[in-house]
Amino acid sequence: MPLTLTLTEGVLSQSAVKQAIAELTASFLEHHGMSGNNVMTPNVTAHVNILPKGLTFSGGKEVDGAWFETKTPSFALADNKIQASFFNAATKIIHDLSGRKLPKERIWANGVHAVDGTWNINGVPLTNAAIGEAVSKG
Repeated sequence: MPLTLTLTEGVLSQSAVKQAIAELTASFLEHHGMSGNNVMTPNVTAHVNILPKGLTFSGGKEVDGAWFETKTPSFALADNKIQASFFNAATKIIHDLSGRKLPKERIWANGVHAVDGTWNINGVPLTNAAIGEAVSKG
């Protein structure tokens, strides 16, 4: 389940970026009741994009900001309470790690659901049912 964190250069220090990914991953797993799950934990992956100042925008104007996106099977982040709780937690993580200098209003997030059957785990495309079965063993 890729997590993507995109930041304007300087919004987070290098060590804070690494901490953010660790905390966002832990939060995602926790919100789904899968902390420590041997199948799901290594399949929550992440990458970070750091863009130069002057190349991030809001309303067509330059801003320093953070953008956070999840890509998951449709059963993940499917409940509105989990969505709200997780994305509120993600915003807080990024805000706090910025030293509370990056306003929450400049932290944007969204979740994208993959088409059933297009999710690869261990190099094998799996349906939602097959992912659920694998996760239940972990």
